[in-house]
Parts: sequence; structure tokens; C-alpha cells
Amino acid sequence: MCPWGRLLTPRLSVTVSASLEGVAPPMQGLTYGVDIVLCIDATGSMSPIIDRVKESALRFHEDLRKVMAAKSKNIDSLRVRVIAYRDYYCDAPEEAMVTSEFFSLPQQAAEFSRFVNGIEARGGGDEPETGLEALALAMRSDWDTKSRKRRQIIVVWTDASVHPLEKNAGDKPDGYPQDIPEDFDELTDMWEGQEYMDASAKRLILYAPDALGWTEIANHWENVIHFPSQGGNGLEEVDYSTILDTIANSI
Repeated sequence: MCPWGRLLTPRLSVTVSASLEGVAPPMQGLTYGVDIVLCIDATGSMSPIIDRVKESALRFHEDLRKVMAAKSKNIDSLRVRVIAYRDYYCDAPEEAMVTSEFFSLPQQAAEFSRFVNGIEARGGGDEPETGLEALALAMRSDWDTKSRKRRQIIVVWTDASVHPLEKNAGDKPDGYPQDIPEDFDELTDMWEGQEYMDASAKRLILYAPDALGWTEIANHWENVIHFPSQGGNGLEEVDYSTILDTIANSI
């Protein structure tokens, strides 16, 4: 049985649904360069499931290659970056956002494993977390721009809502990043524009509650797939194989 229990029905943005319906099956042997950023909520409320998330992340690259191969899609280059986030308003800056560089897999599997295994669920304070800040940092990743066929994918795992980016404007906590958008509109511009990610290559997959921030993103942004979950225990309901299949189908 898959580690996260029963399957949820995803909510797809209109743009994604329309584009997938009109696309012909891929050519045999099509090769891709795939970059994936995993944004993992590492706050205390994730304690019951953080080990499952980590286990899934560690075998992720091998399982994704298998699923892709079954769909006649070959990955020539696979890189994975991890952002473990908590809450700048409650945690020390070095705890609020813990980031890695991209790991080339399987070549850097050992380094990837060490980083993921170092993630612990703790902190976070009140229920909203600084998830939008993590998403902004993910968009600014050092994406592959050289592969002819490429995908730039962000996956968010969380059981909590987010602080508005406008919170404490002009009086942010010590250590709060300087290059974070000032409001949701500016974050939306980052996603919809071409400066940070390739418009045709980008994908955002949310395993998050129907709550502030995530709902607006799912309803209004392009190329987003949202699996709504119940805050506090929702990720236990998500089937791991669904993550792989969703990503493979989005490539």
C-alpha cells in the first residue's frame, strides 16, 4: 500500500486542463531535462508524516524514471533541489528556510540523502507558515536553460496556510530575505512572467490545504495542479504514486 493512503482528486487550473487535452501522445524515446524543487513544510505539525515525506523524496528520482519510461519519456538529466521551510515570524532565520543547491541524480544521491535525512519537523509557532516565501525562493532557482526539452517543476508539501506577504510591511523579522515579493500580485507576476522560469516548461504541484494563499494560486495561476488536503492531517491522505504520475503526465 502506498505510504500516504487513499487517492485524492486533484483540482487542475483551467489552462493546464485545456493544454493537456489538446496535446498529442509523445514521440517514442523523447528525452527531457527535468529540474524539480521540493518545498517541504518542516514545522512541528508535520511530525506525524515528515518521515514518510522524506522516504518518498529519497526514492523519488528512481521511481520517477520508471514511471517516465513506462510512458515512453526518457530523462536525460534530472536535478532535485530541496527547500525545507518553517516560519520567519516564529523561528530563527537559519531555521525558517533551509535550502540546498540542485543535486544531479543519481550521481549525487548520497549528498541528496544526507540533506533530506537532516530535515526535522519542529518549530513553526502559529498555524500559518512562510510558505509563499519558500515558493518565491523556489522560482528563483538556478534552472536548467540548456536542454532542448526541459521541465521546471515545483512541488509543495504542506498541511498549513500561509502568512500574507504584506504582513508587517516595513518591519519584517530579522533575517527575512530582501528579495521576497512585497505582495501576492508581485508573486503572481513572478510566476506568470519569463524572468525566472520558462513559461512552457514550468509546473507547480500543490499538496496543500484549501486555505489562504494556496487556494488563490490554484484558482488563478497557470500550469498548477492542486491536491487539496485537510489542514493538520491532509498529507496522510495523498497517495505517493499520484505524485509521480502527476509529474510524469505534466512532463
